[in-house]
Amino acid sequence: MQQLMDRALSVLAQIEAWLPPAPPPIDWTAYAFRWQRRGDRGWLDAVHHTTPIHLRDLQHIERQKAVIERNTLAFLNGKPANNVLMTGARGTGKSSLVRAMLDAHAQRGLRLIEIDKSDLGDLGQITDLIANRPERFIIFCDDLSFEEGEAGYKALKSALDGSVASPGENLLIYATSNRRHLMPEYMHENLQAEHQADGEIHPGETVEEKISLSERFGLWLSFYPFGQDDYLDIVQHWLTVQGCPAPQLDAARIEALQWALERGSRSGRVARQFARDWTARHV
Repeated sequence: MQQLMDRALSVLAQIEAWLPPAPPPIDWTAYAFRWQRRGDRGWLDAVHHTTPIHLRDLQHIERQKAVIERNTLAFLNGKPANNVLMTGARGTGKSSLVRAMLDAHAQRGLRLIEIDKSDLGDLGQITDLIANRPERFIIFCDDLSFEEGEAGYKALKSALDGSVASPGENLLIYATSNRRHLMPEYMHENLQAEHQADGEIHPGETVEEKISLSERFGLWLSFYPFGQDDYLDIVQHWLTVQGCPAPQLDAARIEALQWALERGSRSGRVARQFARDWTARHV
């Protein structure tokens, strides 16, 4: 009997060596989480050190800030709120605005879960994990876009609106993308449109399918490239934050414009990068 027990323990040890480790317990004291996956197991990995960003740091997107804060506050107060899709020019504050919401409202119970688009099929598991938690969770997918046939597309559609299972009243989805409809659009798809005898136009099925995902977000926020004056305002803000003395602010203008020209973009991200470089060289 002892020999059988020893053999059984040996076999179990070999099996355990091939199995992935059990996911760690969730540290619910954290304000932010990443959804991690290994094999067929997923878990919420606590993030204790986040990059600080404040609402006052986001310049010249006042309307977008007001809309998303209104929606987030409604969510925190248990009122009806919408999932949000933010689209537009790169570097204009889309993902920073989501992080700023966490910075502003974490003390009121707001939590952030970051997920890659490849893991969107796990949204059901995440919903189950947080279903009985008292906090309010924003699931955040940055730089979201899909190519033809990607599995996460269908999973996200069901999670937003269409599944018989409720996503839960303590969960919203915020996503950012450079594509308004989240998928590539081709000229030949417009040829599928139907023209009725009375002049009415019906989009083709391919176009309808692509539009149907973005339409399931209750709020659309568009972000636009900054003009030169707006860009320089943002540069001055970040130079001030970095501790640059007031007399040097005007001296930085020409270099700031040259920096943007070399980068081919006048965005908030480029302005902040310039401010870091200028401060390191002159302060």
